[in-house]
Amino acid sequence: TSVLLKRGLSATIEELLMSAEYILAGGNTQVMLCERGIRTFETATRNTTDINAIPVLKNLTHLPVILDPSHSTGHADYVAAIARAGIAAGADGLIVEVHPDPAHAVSDGKQSLKPEKFAAMVKQVGQIAQIMGRRLASVQGEFTSIKQGWS
Repeated sequence: TSVLLKRGLSATIEELLMSAEYILAGGNTQVMLCERGIRTFETATRNTTDINAIPVLKNLTHLPVILDPSHSTGHADYVAAIARAGIAAGADGLIVEVHPDPAHAVSDGKQSLKPEKFAAMVKQVGQIAQIMGRRLASVQGEFTSIKQGWS
């Protein structure tokens, strides 16, 4: 079973890695790390996206690093910009909230992209990935992650 280990709001990078090590030591090798923002004094966004954590984690571990720009910002207007920054920083993938009518979403509507905004973001992220020598992976025509050096 795959595990997406989300960094806690107050967790250090070392604490995230030690949590991953605990799971790995238990025999599960399918662990991905997720950066979704840390708690700071800033109140303009829900959390503060720790873009620095992405290259640091990529340097310290072999585990995939996923960025959640939806939860880290809490505002749909900022999701695409943070997604682009995350891919440029080396994130292996993104988790993005999408809803056809965010105002009526049961949860997380404020941070959800409409499908057309998501499509535009995917195009931009794909261009950045290409510049970085990577590409978007496609499963049945839907973009799902960034892959580097995989066919």
